[in-house]
Amino acid sequence: MRLSGHAVEVVYLIAAICFILALKGLSSPRTARRGNLIGAVGAVVALVAVFAAKSSDFDHVPAILVAIGVGAVIAVPAARRVQMTQMPQLVALFNGVGGGAAALVALLELAAYSQTAGARHDLLNQAAIAFTVLVGSVSFSGSVVTFAKLQEIMTTRPVILPGAAPLLLAGLAVSAGLGTGVYATANPVLGVLLMIAALTVGVMIVLPVGGADVPIVISLLNAFTGLTVAAGGLVLQNTLLLVAGTLVGASGTILTRLMAAAMGRPVTGVMFGALRGGSTAGSTAVSDRPVRTAGPEDVAVLLAYARKVVVVPGYGLAVAQAQHTVRELAEVLEARGIEVLYGIHPVAGRMPGHMNVLLAEANVPYESLKEMDEVNPEFATTDVVLVVGANDVVNPAAKTSPGAPIYGMPILEVSGAQQVIFLKRSMRPGFAGIENELLFDPKTSLLFGDAKDSLTKVLGAVKDL
Repeated sequence: MRLSGHAVEVVYLIAAICFILALKGLSSPRTARRGNLIGAVGAVVALVAVFAAKSSDFDHVPAILVAIGVGAVIAVPAARRVQMTQMPQLVALFNGVGGGAAALVALLELAAYSQTAGARHDLLNQAAIAFTVLVGSVSFSGSVVTFAKLQEIMTTRPVILPGAAPLLLAGLAVSAGLGTGVYATANPVLGVLLMIAALTVGVMIVLPVGGADVPIVISLLNAFTGLTVAAGGLVLQNTLLLVAGTLVGASGTILTRLMAAAMGRPVTGVMFGALRGGSTAGSTAVSDRPVRTAGPEDVAVLLAYARKVVVVPGYGLAVAQAQHTVRELAEVLEARGIEVLYGIHPVAGRMPGHMNVLLAEANVPYESLKEMDEVNPEFATTDVVLVVGANDVVNPAAKTSPGAPIYGMPILEVSGAQQVIFLKRSMRPGFAGIENELLFDPKTSLLFGDAKDSLTKVLGAVKDL
């Protein structure tokens, strides 16, 4: 059955509503799974509508179907097998593919458009094409670099090339000039040159970003891809692409601003801070200062006789895949009448909501997950804070050391608790590359080892008490 133009628009409206409901669902861990499913249904409905539309005239349907099949064969196993620690780089890669695809489509449309437009050019369409090629290419190459950083294919530290700032400015100027040329002439050769220049700019923008700033860049590039898709909707005269891209662009922009605020840094500081020496650098230096250590039995005693315990999860929890063990420990403590909460920092882990998703996977009750502003007042009445694989988000240097790269970042005020236990593999600092003075506080004890192994031993010791 072929759908008329009006019927297709109605189906597109239904799909757009699904996308809006999906975003609403993703705003809470409790409804995130349902929201994701609604969004997927909307995408399938939109895709079916494209093939069913009477106005659709495909010349290469077999090739399109083969491409969809190949993409599904690659994407489905990758998404199902990826570990939670690798989710941020998967998101970065998928996001980059979206931006790159939009840029290629715009370039192909430019080639076809230049042959048919004649002397009367549509300047709005040409502007949309130039924007899509420019921003989509930046998003693609920048996302590939963020993937390489998070996957540790390359260093996570800022990479500052000689003359990086002038080179970046020159690249932006060249890209702007080529974009103006595409807008004015609809010349496909200029479009190809624009793509090459924009790919280079994307690499130069992301290379100087390092450490804890990378997740913010992922969010920003996601916003770029959304805006690219929206502009692609103008190029293809597709209302749904315009709506969906605008939703992604707007939500990505809001998320980027929220994350930058959570880091206590402006977005410009995140993107260009390393060029003036202000970005998080990710040191590997190990401190040799003496610290107070504890064994699993010592930690078990502190936990078992506490009234309130707050668990602060970080990337180390995800690396060790210890979320199920920490949930089991919390259940044992709660059975003894102890109140257990989880303090979640907005940028803990490697992407927004990383810790929420990780703990939800272990069936930790949503009401036990407390955001930073909600949990900070709780520390004054907390007996023990268990910091599992987190460092920078509890580092007092954010408030006390003006020269520190994380200075100004709101933190979890764990120092207000009676006792603080850090579960760490070593004395290696966090992504910010600075020492955490809280580690040397008399109220702090360190339990060294793999987080899952340490928590398993603590759990066994608590059960034996």
